[in-house]
Amino acid sequence: MINLKPEVVAQLERVLSSVEMLLPKAVKPVDWSVCNAANWRRHSFSGYLEPVKVTDTTTLDELLGVEEQKRIMIDNTRQFLAGYPANNALLWGSRGTGKSSLVKALLNRFAPQGLRVIQVEKEDLIYLSEIFSAVEDQPYRFILLCDDLTFEVGELAYKMLKSALDGSVYSAPENVLIYVTSNRRHLLPEYASDHLGGKFVKGELQQSEAMEEKVSLSDRFGLWIPFHVFSQDRYLDAVRLCVEREARNRQVEIPWTKDLELEAIKWTHDKSKRCGRTAYQFSKNYVGRFLLAKAA
Repeated sequence: MINLKPEVVAQLERVLSSVEMLLPKAVKPVDWSVCNAANWRRHSFSGYLEPVKVTDTTTLDELLGVEEQKRIMIDNTRQFLAGYPANNALLWGSRGTGKSSLVKALLNRFAPQGLRVIQVEKEDLIYLSEIFSAVEDQPYRFILLCDDLTFEVGELAYKMLKSALDGSVYSAPENVLIYVTSNRRHLLPEYASDHLGGKFVKGELQQSEAMEEKVSLSDRFGLWIPFHVFSQDRYLDAVRLCVEREARNRQVEIPWTKDLELEAIKWTHDKSKRCGRTAYQFSKNYVGRFLLAKAA
C-alpha cells in the first residue's frame, strides 16, 4: 500500500472532482414507451436526452385559420409514421400564428401511433449525430424539433443542420424527421445588399452569390409551410374558441357579447397583431377578470 502525503491526496481529490464535472451526467435511457417527448441537454463535451412531461393539450381541431398548413403537415406526418417517404419541414412566418402549436398538436394526435418529439436548441445542433445515434434503433418515429430558429452567417450549427438535411454523413436515420419553426423564411437575416450582384445568364436573371448561400439551407427542406397574420374574422373565431375553452376548464358559462368582441378587437390594437397567440392571451385576461368579478 502506497502512503501518500496529505497534500498529494488533497490535490488528487481536486483533480478527480474537476474531471467528474466534465463527464456526462449519469442518466437512465429514456423510456419511450411512457415518454412522448424529450429535450437534449448539453453537458460538458456532450449531452443527454431528458424526458419531459408534455403539458400542452392543444388539438388539431383547436387550431383555426391554418387549415391548409394542418392538412399538409398531417399528411406528411402520416406518411412518415407509415414508413413511406416524407419530407423535412420548415414552418415559417409571423410570430404567434401557430407554428409551434401545430407540431405539439401533431404529437398529441399521433403519439398513440408511435410518434415522439425531441426538442433541440440551436446551440445544440452540433450534437445532431449523437442525438441520431441515441434513437436510430428505437421502434418509434421521431420528430426532431428546433423551435424559433434563426442563424447568423458562419455559425457552426448552421453548417451541421445543412449537412444533416443534405444527406451527408450527419444525415438523419430513417426514423427521424426534422421540423423547424422560424420567423425567417431563409433562417438568415436578409439585407438589401444581398440582392446586388445578380447576373443575366442566357437572358435570365440569376440570384447573387449572397442570396444563393442564404437560400441554400431553406432549399434543403422538402416542405415550406408559410403562416400569416389572421383576418379579423378568423381572429374573432380564435378568441371565441379560447374563451369557451377557458370557461369550460373553469366550469363557468361566459356569453359571447358585442362588448366582448369589441374588447377582443381593441386588444389587437394594443398588441399590434391578430394571431392565435393574441387570441389566447386575450382569453386569459378576459376570463380571469370575469371570474374575479364573479367571486367578488
